[in-house]
Amino acid sequence: MDSSGRIQAVSKFLLESPPGEINDVLNDVRNIIADDDSLQQGIAPALREYNLAQFITVDVPGTDHQSIISKIALVGNPSDDENTSERFLDPRSNTTFKFDHLTLEASDPQPHEPDDASEPFRAALEASVHAYLSSHFSDGTAAVFSYQGSPTVFIIQIIANKYNPSNFWSGRWRSEYEVNLESRLMQGSIAVNVHYYEQGNVQLSANHEVSLPLPPTILQSSPTPSAAKVLALVESEEGEYQISLTETYQGMSEKTYKSLRRALPMTRSKMDWDKVLGYKLGAELSAGKGGFS
Repeated sequence: MDSSGRIQAVSKFLLESPPGEINDVLNDVRNIIADDDSLQQGIAPALREYNLAQFITVDVPGTDHQSIISKIALVGNPSDDENTSERFLDPRSNTTFKFDHLTLEASDPQPHEPDDASEPFRAALEASVHAYLSSHFSDGTAAVFSYQGSPTVFIIQIIANKYNPSNFWSGRWRSEYEVNLESRLMQGSIAVNVHYYEQGNVQLSANHEVSLPLPPTILQSSPTPSAAKVLALVESEEGEYQISLTETYQGMSEKTYKSLRRALPMTRSKMDWDKVLGYKLGAELSAGKGGFS
């Protein structure tokens, strides 16, 4: 396989990296390329795609919080730094910043002027989302955007990561919702990824689509109570989905996996492994007797 083919293969590996383990995957595949300069240049598009899709979080310069790297947060065009840096919006602080997809670092913060028509409801949604995070996610990050400056369409993004390498597992929860006040509809998706790798390699990838009508009175009250109604729907949907995941995998553990093999041999009695050689010898003697009779 030539160099370009190896780069393409490595890029596919990176896109399938488990939560929080992309650097481990990258270090493992460096030997395949054996050329760090070519590797860095070749995998830049894959790293960008991974960061945007996985809602990578970054510390926003000049603030005490993190923001989400995603397509909806992207502003402007890529910089000239080998196309590895782009500018993103942190709506919480009304700041844009440059983010490098290779180093995962943010820099060059600049003030951003919010849209006057959409900001009241966007800010109310943001406050409700962070109240929801504090109740249900021990270490979560969220961002709320007005979609292309529209005063009636908003995007909610939520991500929570949990990395526990000492116990050989990692996990990521991502959810995204489009709230359309004009059509009174909320649509989105939930994605859950878990990797368990103690003496093995097991991954869970689950996705759930969401489409919910908004209350008819959504526009008949001020932004704060209206935003609270939207988050009540999010809380209910995500809570039900988490319960369904728990019930599904408990059932798999207790029924599905056990049905893949017999609990007992056909004799319905347990094998005494200390006497296994004796069982074999007895079978041979029985076979021998049958042959001489």
